[in-house]
Amino acid sequence: MTVTEIISKQGKRPDHREQSPFLAPETDEFARRRIKVIPFLITLATVALAGLLGWAMWRVYMEAPWTRDATVRAYVVTIAPEVSGRIVELPVADNQFVHKGDLLMVVDPTNFAIAARLADAAVDQAQALAQNARAQSERRQKLTDLAISQEEQQTFSSNSLSADAAYQQALAKRDQAHVDLERTRIVSPVNGYVTNLQVQLGDFVTVGQRSISLVNTDSFWVDAYFEETNLRGIREGDLASIKLMGHGEVVRGHVESVARGIDIPNTQPDTSGLASVNPIFTWVRLAQRIPVRIHLDDVPSDVRLVAGLTATVQIEPGSAKRSHH
Repeated sequence: MTVTEIISKQGKRPDHREQSPFLAPETDEFARRRIKVIPFLITLATVALAGLLGWAMWRVYMEAPWTRDATVRAYVVTIAPEVSGRIVELPVADNQFVHKGDLLMVVDPTNFAIAARLADAAVDQAQALAQNARAQSERRQKLTDLAISQEEQQTFSSNSLSADAAYQQALAKRDQAHVDLERTRIVSPVNGYVTNLQVQLGDFVTVGQRSISLVNTDSFWVDAYFEETNLRGIREGDLASIKLMGHGEVVRGHVESVARGIDIPNTQPDTSGLASVNPIFTWVRLAQRIPVRIHLDDVPSDVRLVAGLTATVQIEPGSAKRSHH
């Protein structure tokens, strides 16, 4: 073997420093493949996370029914005079809070006071006539047939009964006159706020004419309209969280009742009494919304309840059973 062959063989001997340039392309290709896999893994993880979040939100939606279609409601008491006359006192103003028994309005009592005095006098007169007729009848009943005929006795007895009936009528008219006099003073039957006050001092009011409206502050509740697909998880007594639009505080309540019926347009009869059925049927069926009445248990002091406010309601299914246990 020549020196040249030996040198050539030595040049082919493995040397890490000399072979590193030849191994670099394989390392770069592996790195490029790894870089291509990382976005795929990130996308896959994102999709999986989004699926888990969507599934969790769906479970929350199905297991904890909620709706943004809710309204604050309250009973409104309408005050209408039971006697006619001119308003002589009106101590309340619009949106003023009044307690039960507070004076709202006074109708001119002059004519009714006179009628009450006349009724008192008529009672006294009828009572005197009834007593006199009763005494005459009693005296005639004690006489024998020789002194008075039976027909006369019956006549005096009838006169006594008639006078007593007239006395009872006078009593009834007197009571009615005094009731009318008391009705000239109109007081509040509930605790509440005067709303939309339209009458003024000096106005003439008639019987049955609505004059004052009161929002009963002891009657506030929330009507939450849930889709029929959510009613299965709602039971009477379940706890409810209520958020009013424009308020950050949470109002606490519970399900008081669920409506047992809503209006069905197809049941409306036509002129001949037959049911009017809509011939158009859409493939997309919208779930009906059923009113669920929410009783308010805890209202924060900063929350001002107003009938008609919009609210969001969330129900805690099964909380009624847990509270009983």
